[in-house]
Amino acid sequence: MFLKKRQQAIVRQELTGLRERLWRFCMMRTNGNKPDADDLFQATALRALEKAHQFEPGSRFDNWAFTIAVSIWRNELRSRSIRLGQGVEDADEINTGTDGRGGETNIFASEVLTRIAALPDAQRMTVMLVYVEGNSYREAADILDIPIGTVMSRLATARQALKAWAQESEL
Repeated sequence: MFLKKRQQAIVRQELTGLRERLWRFCMMRTNGNKPDADDLFQATALRALEKAHQFEPGSRFDNWAFTIAVSIWRNELRSRSIRLGQGVEDADEINTGTDGRGGETNIFASEVLTRIAALPDAQRMTVMLVYVEGNSYREAADILDIPIGTVMSRLATARQALKAWAQESEL
């Protein structure tokens, strides 16, 4: 019992320190849908506390928490798909809408964020994990539960799409 309470205290402390990054991750995962991001954030925090005994102290808490968020969101998208009568689909292929960001002072940065948000979910999440959150390819692969080659492929495809957009913009 003492060990379980100790693990929960560790997870609570880690969640507090990760709060902003985890919420940002949830916003990216839900493609900027604030109510969905709030729900995902809360569900992730609750699941992390429920599963605190599974966290291994000394390992990267952020990767563990992001993996929980990805799993919860995939399950949510599958449930929505079934509720809408569309059957079961690969959650990474479901597009959840567009990001309505605005008010950026740097127009180019805002455009880049808009273009990243327009990428397919799988590419957007991979870009976010590697380039925004600073995870290695291996860490991103572990979080997304995909092979490292798929991470590399998604990043290459995303870079090509962003490069094509940048070249179009210069014309």
